[in-house]
Amino acid sequence: MSIDFWPERSKELCNMLGTEHPIIQAPMAGGPTTPELAAAVSDAGGLGSIGAGYTTPDDMESCIKEIRSLTDKPFSVNLFCLDDTPNVVPSEKVMKKLGDIAKEVGADAPRGAGVTKISFGDQLDVIMDRDVPVFSFTFGVPEKEYMQALKKRGIIVVGTATCVDEAVTLEKAGCDAVVAQGFEAGGHRGTFPTTEGVPIIGTFSLVPQVADAVNVPVISSGGVMDGRGIAAALALGASGVQMGTAFLGCKEASVPKPWLDAIKSSKDTSTVLTRAFTGKYARGIKNKFIEEFSGLEEEVPDYPVQQGLTSPLRAAVKAKGKGEYMSLWAGQGSAQTRRMKAADLIEQLVSETRETLESLIGVS
Repeated sequence: MSIDFWPERSKELCNMLGTEHPIIQAPMAGGPTTPELAAAVSDAGGLGSIGAGYTTPDDMESCIKEIRSLTDKPFSVNLFCLDDTPNVVPSEKVMKKLGDIAKEVGADAPRGAGVTKISFGDQLDVIMDRDVPVFSFTFGVPEKEYMQALKKRGIIVVGTATCVDEAVTLEKAGCDAVVAQGFEAGGHRGTFPTTEGVPIIGTFSLVPQVADAVNVPVISSGGVMDGRGIAAALALGASGVQMGTAFLGCKEASVPKPWLDAIKSSKDTSTVLTRAFTGKYARGIKNKFIEEFSGLEEEVPDYPVQQGLTSPLRAAVKAKGKGEYMSLWAGQGSAQTRRMKAADLIEQLVSETRETLESLIGVS
């Protein structure tokens, strides 16, 4: 389908990313984003992404190689930009609660902090050595020397902001584009460690303020599920959109059945923000695990300590298919998720966006 109806700023973003449409499949770390999904999205004219925050450099190399065997189109790899692991000792109450849950589901009780450190520098070396077309990151800003090295290699760099100040910082650091992540978004909040509190700004309010504050393209993220949402994001000043929950229903994604079932039966009030699973605020569908930590969240150790403590437990419940204890990440638009192939979803999204724009302003 022609991209003639996209606004000029959207076409500029497409030219930068090497895509036909200003639609980015969000890099959801932890399993959902497969090489097959990223390749299918890229082949369909969007930008497919891999969430590699938890991935070792060797596994990253294998994943990149597989994507390139499936498509010759541009794609993105996303990493977590984090400071050193905090020196945090989990409270007795948290350890007891995790032990009780482990006993209930037949898993080994967590012992110690359980943090597995993966070097951001080593991960980034793979990005540069393998000439990944687009590098995106969240949770902060890479050090100056990393940014300079990426720019020298001609890699497009995209950062994530949850407030205007973060977006301005990303632009000053040299980012080519900024993802404005609204409160509605599923998964982890991309908030910087240096940002006071946890910004809870909705996409509708955040995107135009970020668009007014920076000169680089703004990519709207959070609550966008169909062409109506894409058209709205463009009207707010975004050049494109990043969609995560919408792609969880794609057949190429790796999403366990209990997670898909929870999404299918969800409604607009189903998701909540929680620190229970990883120690960093993330949005997911409320379940028994989250309820068990009600009143305990203030004692949950910061990421990645809690992430390390719960990883074996979550792996066990995933294998057993116990959705009530899984991290069922999803955004506030989860009820609108559609089950289809990624290429069909991209085609549908483009068609819906065009129809919406035509109905509003007569674009043809």
